[in-house]
Amino acid sequence: MAWNDPQWGNKRGNGGPPDLDEIWKQFKQRLNSLLGGKDRLPGDGGGDGPGGGLARFNIPGGAGLLVVLAVLVWLASGFYIVDTGQRGVVLRFGKYVETTQPGPRWHLPYPFESAEVVNVEQVRTAEVGYHNNVRAKVLSESLMLTDDENIIDMQFSVQYTLKDPVEYLFMNRDPDAAVRQVAESAMREVVGKSKMDFVLYEGRAEVADRATKLMQLILDRYKTGINISKLNMQNAQPPEQVQAAFDDAVKAGQDRERLKNEGQAYANDVIPKAKGVAARLHEESLGYQQKVVANAEGEASRFSQILVQYSKAPQVTRERMYQDAMQQVLSNTTKVMVDGKQGGNLLYLPLDKLMQAAGGPVPTEIAPTVAQPAPSGTPAADARSRDTFRNRDREERP
Repeated sequence: MAWNDPQWGNKRGNGGPPDLDEIWKQFKQRLNSLLGGKDRLPGDGGGDGPGGGLARFNIPGGAGLLVVLAVLVWLASGFYIVDTGQRGVVLRFGKYVETTQPGPRWHLPYPFESAEVVNVEQVRTAEVGYHNNVRAKVLSESLMLTDDENIIDMQFSVQYTLKDPVEYLFMNRDPDAAVRQVAESAMREVVGKSKMDFVLYEGRAEVADRATKLMQLILDRYKTGINISKLNMQNAQPPEQVQAAFDDAVKAGQDRERLKNEGQAYANDVIPKAKGVAARLHEESLGYQQKVVANAEGEASRFSQILVQYSKAPQVTRERMYQDAMQQVLSNTTKVMVDGKQGGNLLYLPLDKLMQAAGGPVPTEIAPTVAQPAPSGTPAADARSRDTFRNRDREERP
């Protein structure tokens, strides 16, 4: 209503406040015209009595305003906001209609439609073998049997997000509990196919990876709309009742590995040396073989050459061979005993004394007596007598 409306101040003058009763009356009339349309229906008697026809539609007091406000509030209840990282799932009479993206949204108010906002980027956690604290163990979940029939106590947690809010809401009754059950089942299967030492020590990462893949496969088969992000191995050890015995077994295994490594180190030190010595002996034997073969071949060649010369001059060849043999025999001796076959006298030749008398050093190898110069005096006569006797003996040989 404008400020210059003539209704302003109609009872208190031009400068007074408006008549609120009149304004409210006009508002009801306009509202009645919108809802009912007419003041009186055709055929009315023009009165308000019982015989005057239908009464004019009228909303008493402020009930109409309350109805309008209620309608506005009911319509406004259909507005909702989807934050970043969330998805809105709209249901019409309980049936899925659509999935809305982040931003302000509106749906038909209750009871026609409803909307559920699901956080698809929130990292949820499922704990297996413990609740909220690793020390608060749940033995019914943590004790598992390995392939070599040993029992281990294992606690782990699974982190996951949502990849399909519709499947998460409608395809399973309790998807979070399903994640915990699937995680326990998958881990038991992987551990049951592995050795105890492999699970506890070198294969922990591989066990976690295999269990993650198996869990994702099962959850996809169940259509849970869940994506496994990571599996964290919190603890893996033997049961407390056998922990001391297991520690002793671990120490024994460590001692075994240590002794094995020491033996391997000793073998790495000894075996190369032995192989080197064997190779050296082998090479020496090959050298000795080649030497013997070469000497034998040389002797054979020498014998063949001597045989040729012997066939040409047998007497000279025999004489030469005899001298060579006597030279080899007498080269390492200092005394010679000569026995004559006919005279029966034993001839003694002190060669070392003869060399000292000659004024020269005693050589290590002494030439044949016939080749040395004869000194003057009695020894020279003895030498000549020996040569004469030797020549006579050779002539008498057949």
